Amino acid sequence: MSDETIRVAPQPPPAVPAQTFPLATRDASFSNAAGLLIQSMPYALARFGVLLAASVVSLIWLVITLGGTAFLGNHVASVFGLVWLVGCLAVAGFVWGTLLRYVLHLIECGHVAVLTELITRGSLPSGGEPMFAYGKRIVTERFGQANVLFGLNMLVRGIVQAFHRTLDWIGDILPLPGLESLSRLINIVLRAATRYLDKVIFSYSLARPGIDAWQASREGLVYYCQNAKPVLKTALWSVVLEYVTSAVLWLLLLVPAGLITYALPAASREWGGIVTIVVALLLLGPLRAAFIKPVFLIMMMVRFHAAIEGQAVNPEWDARLAGISDKFRTLGQRAAFA
Repeated sequence: MSDETIRVAPQPPPAVPAQTFPLATRDASFSNAAGLLIQSMPYALARFGVLLAASVVSLIWLVITLGGTAFLGNHVASVFGLVWLVGCLAVAGFVWGTLLRYVLHLIECGHVAVLTELITRGSLPSGGEPMFAYGKRIVTERFGQANVLFGLNMLVRGIVQAFHRTLDWIGDILPLPGLESLSRLINIVLRAATRYLDKVIFSYSLARPGIDAWQASREGLVYYCQNAKPVLKTALWSVVLEYVTSAVLWLLLLVPAGLITYALPAASREWGGIVTIVVALLLLGPLRAAFIKPVFLIMMMVRFHAAIEGQAVNPEWDARLAGISDKFRTLGQRAAFA
């Protein structure tokens, strides 16, 4: 008899039983997503209104910035014009990058809450509760404070990015000539897709009200990894189509942007085409954020919920994520102590 020890390969741990919840639609088509957007139109209009107001204020601020820079540079000293320009841009960056971003985040989370209900149950609960009140209530009940929700979404986004860095088959789902060598372009598209996927995971956590939000987010991440190919294929093509649609819309907006530029003071018109391009981008932002991006987000949400229907959470994927992302381990610790 051989002295060698017979080693038996360890068996993988059993999968966690599937967590199921109702699903009213499994159609991830553009037309179905557009229909769901129409059903939740108050949120789209709210986001459009906030961004349009921000764009108008930005246009006024642009006139003040360029006019003040030109005036100070021509009548005082060029250095004062430069200081004015830098100061105005810094103020605009703070308002746009912090305050406005936070408000839009809250609106988007409420919108996702409403969309999750429409996708899983087909309608909002009866009782006459306004759509905005319902979205706010669901998000507040689930997460308590908005800053907790904001931190969790950023944590999920970091985990998704870490997972994407381990993938070696991205070129296979975008079968365009020569695309496999354009790694930088693929990474840009992946980062854009991640901004959809963190809201998809958030939607899953809302659809699982019976467990802690941190644990639900952990499950959602594992489910995404188990179904990464079909879900990410939809995500990548959604990003490409979003860019194409936005580019076409921006070209169309150059016409009204040119008219707005012509109506600006003479000092601002001296900047010519640059002002027209900026104005077109400021007009594009509200339309893109309110009506273009939500359609593709809804397609992603439906695709994800349909893909995981009836599946079990595989603990092997849970362990794999823990091995590649410190943030995932942090998420697991928060779930354990919640």
